[in-house]
Amino acid sequence: MKKIAVKGFLHHPNDSGNEHSHELYITSWGGRPVYHVHSFSGVTSYNDGHDHQYAGVTEPAPTGVPHVHRYNTVTSLNDGHTHFIQGTTGPAVEVPGGGHIHYFEGYTTINGMRPHAHHYKGATGKN
Repeated sequence: MKKIAVKGFLHHPNDSGNEHSHELYITSWGGRPVYHVHSFSGVTSYNDGHDHQYAGVTEPAPTGVPHVHRYNTVTSLNDGHTHFIQGTTGPAVEVPGGGHIHYFEGYTTINGMRPHAHHYKGATGKN
């Protein structure tokens, strides 16, 4: 019998039910990583006479299990400044034809000669 190296972690949900359970998240199988990332991009809301573009790649998350991704990036330079974007996506949403996306939404950091923030929202690329 051949042994396959499997790495991962156990998660104990914070439920208050009478049953005790753990979720197993496998992060590598046979020495190969079992995780993925998503691209994301968009344009912020129009505030203070301008908007900003942004693009990035999420942090890795396990494949094949319920998950979310953390993300962060810096907006394009516009009106002499940038903004920082960071957050956590929503859960995976299956798409027709296979794969999934994640929705995300939030507000940028406050910056600019007249301090202000921009709203942003969108969906990651399919994986």
